[in-house]
Parts: sequence; C-alpha cells; structure tokens
Amino acid sequence: MRKKPFRLLSAPLLALTMVLSVMSSPARAETDPVLALQWELARTTYTLFESLNHPNPALLRAARSQSISVDIAAPRDEVFAIYSNFENHLGANPLLQRVVTHSDTTTAGVRTINQTAVENTPLQPGLPATPINTHAQQRINAAGYFYEVDSWTLPNIMTHQTITFEDLGAAGTRVTENLTFEASVLLIDYTLSQGVMAHQGIQSVFKSRIEGGFYS
Repeated sequence: MRKKPFRLLSAPLLALTMVLSVMSSPARAETDPVLALQWELARTTYTLFESLNHPNPALLRAARSQSISVDIAAPRDEVFAIYSNFENHLGANPLLQRVVTHSDTTTAGVRTINQTAVENTPLQPGLPATPINTHAQQRINAAGYFYEVDSWTLPNIMTHQTITFEDLGAAGTRVTENLTFEASVLLIDYTLSQGVMAHQGIQSVFKSRIEGGFYS
C-alpha cells in the first residue's frame, strides 16, 4: 500500500505532540485519568509516525538497535512471571516512580496491558533528570515465553522491545532484550547508550533479586 504524503499528516502530528508536551509537563503530578488521556494521544501519535514507515530520514529521525542478555539461576516460569510484571520493575529501575495500568485484556492467549510509567529520565547530556511519562503497550505471550513492548515518550522517543526467555535447564534462564530506539538524529546515539545502560542495570538488579529470593 502506498504511503500518504507527509504533508497530509504533519499538522495532526504536530498538534498531538504539542498537546502531549503541555499535558506531560513535569511541573505537576498527573492524575490517573489525565495519564489515561495522555496514553490515548501518545498511541495515536505513535501509530501515525509508524504509518510513515519510520524512521524517516526526511523527518530527521533515526533508529538504533541492540540486544542484551543476562543468565539468571532460576526456573524459566519463575523468571518470566517476575520479569514480565512491570510492578516488579519498581526498585529494579531506579528511574521508575510508579506504574499506572489503563487496561488489561487477554485475547487468543496474548495479554495486552496499556500502561504509563512515571519516570525521572535524563533527556540530554549534562542536564538533571526530568519527570517524564512513558506511555506503553505490553503484549505478553505466556505460551511462547516472550513479551513485546512499544512505547512513546517525550521528546518523541519511541521504543520497540521483544524480551525472550530461554530455558537453560539446570543453569536457569537466559533473558534477552531486543531493543530498538527511535529518536531525532541529534538524540539517537545518546538515547541508545542511555537506554541500553538503563536496561542492563535493570537486568542486573533482577538477577540479584531473583537469585537471592527477593520475590519469594
């Protein structure tokens, strides 16, 4: 199917981004209903950008991918249940302040959770962390031992994540995070390095906690 010209989408994309920028102001703590509205607007923005076959160099956008793995000495069922529950990321992710779930449904064996993560996030080198809302959809495939996450956050940073759980038998479980970040060409290298470093830190905490019986 032929893509529509960008000029037909630029106005609504700009408008949605401006609305999200105002609504996501770090000057206040948003209520859950406000976060739910932000999630809907973020998803619309995300969908529109994806329809342009992003990343589009003409829009000064770029994407970078990297995979990171960690071996955890625990059964796969246990690791998968703990790791895929974003509530367990509180404390494991030092940036994460709270998780707000907007919907939680299961269809054809896939559990879909629409949620917002309220985080203190470093947006640019040399600047202090800023409270930012990351709006995400998580799709959990328990039978296949993997889950996917798509997210959108200011300043128009998107992620695509596929997290897999490999049974290593007596050795435990290998968790592999396949990460793709999309951002402006000016921020993409910093976004990748900071994003990968953050995910590696979370993996390290989960390994320590699970092997130490923290969730038992």
